[in-house]
Amino acid sequence: MSQRMIDIIGGEAAVRQLVEDFYDLVETLPEGETLRQLHLRGHGLTHVREEQFNFLTGFLGGRRYYQEKHGHMDLRRMHAHVPIAVQDAEDWLTCMDKALEENGLAGPDIERLRATFRRICLMLVNDLKAWGLPGESQGGTANA
Repeated sequence: MSQRMIDIIGGEAAVRQLVEDFYDLVETLPEGETLRQLHLRGHGLTHVREEQFNFLTGFLGGRRYYQEKHGHMDLRRMHAHVPIAVQDAEDWLTCMDKALEENGLAGPDIERLRATFRRICLMLVNDLKAWGLPGESQGGTANA
């Protein structure tokens, strides 16, 4: 039987630390600027820290707190109200890569997780023109 990713990472406490470190980076790195602004237009960073923990715990094979609370784990639905450009996805990935490094998470399993995060982030890129924003159509055509 293969090990769950949440166990590889170190359990819920390690996921909580990863999320906290990720959002600390979002709040301090230049790459986090647009992400900060997007979250501040919504419920704010305190809210998103908790929801990210809730989601990632289930996504990584642990208890599905997000689904228990919201009835789904659909990332497109969660982000449908947010204009997401390719650079936003890359910025998210940069911050997450740094958080993974800060938490000493490395190796083949973590590289597969990074690849999964990349695929998902690019899937969430949407048509900025539909939001009335400058930019070419970047419709998320990748499949999860």
